[in-house]
Amino acid sequence: MQTRYDAQITAALFDDTGAIFALGDGSVRFEDGAYSAVHDGAVLCAAPHPSGDGVITGGDDGRVIWSRRDEAGVLATAKGQWIDAVDTSRESRLVAFSAGRVLSVIDAADAGFRRDFEHERTVSGVAFDPKGRRVATSTYGGACLWFARIDKQKPTKLNWAGSHTGVAFSPDGAFVVTTMQDQQLHGWRLKDAKDMRMGGYPSKVRSLAFLNKGQLLATSGAQGAVLWPFVGANGPMGREATEIGYEEGSLVVQVAARPEHGVLAAGLNDGRVWLADPACQGLNFLKAERGSPIVALALGPDGRRVAWADEDGFAGVAAV
Repeated sequence: MQTRYDAQITAALFDDTGAIFALGDGSVRFEDGAYSAVHDGAVLCAAPHPSGDGVITGGDDGRVIWSRRDEAGVLATAKGQWIDAVDTSRESRLVAFSAGRVLSVIDAADAGFRRDFEHERTVSGVAFDPKGRRVATSTYGGACLWFARIDKQKPTKLNWAGSHTGVAFSPDGAFVVTTMQDQQLHGWRLKDAKDMRMGGYPSKVRSLAFLNKGQLLATSGAQGAVLWPFVGANGPMGREATEIGYEEGSLVVQVAARPEHGVLAAGLNDGRVWLADPACQGLNFLKAERGSPIVALALGPDGRRVAWADEDGFAGVAAV
């Protein structure tokens, strides 16, 4: 399947039923053809709803919206602010989103629940821990950890100089990793806040994903997909990264994986998309024709389907 939309595609993901694309014209497009114009402006971020039905989007209209194939509704608003980042937890059924310097947490099952956490600087990314009890945020100068349901609290701060642009927990909850503006990652081991410097990239890291039961972290930002080992108590500390799919003249700009599976999808700046098992040799090109850079990529829940979108508004879903 391949479709061309009339607007920039800002996110690709899967819910329990199929692929979903969020667009710069404020619409949400479902793989089965369902369409919903939900935002007055661009969709800036998206995540699957905790129920597995539909998608939660944040827009430059300051609204957080739950879209399903037959209806849509506003879950929260941030007056006068863009919704810059969103994450959801299937385990706790919570939704976290950022608007300016504020992290907000709402409950998908309780419309009256909301917590707002103020930061000193703009929040660029949000991520739940594996149990959905804590939320990590990325901001200038490092990351902050918040308990999702506690009202008045001071965060645990993980400090590292520079601009941090995104954040993720390892699937075992032992590490937090951020992407940075200056072509590197930074990580912390949470039990002692020990730093992990993860550099050597020729380009900015825009995408990362854990796979292989959390034992590998894959990232974009190089001629191939970069793989960091997360085995044992020390994770990647003192260990070198490896690279798969290296090709001179091309750049991996998007990666997609799931912790429970051992396969990795990668989208390139020349429009191609491949799938690989790092334990085996060779790449399976799901989109072999060259074109505009891939801007969004997602791996399906069963690890057998990949959704992709490029800079020119083309989107596709490929089966392995």
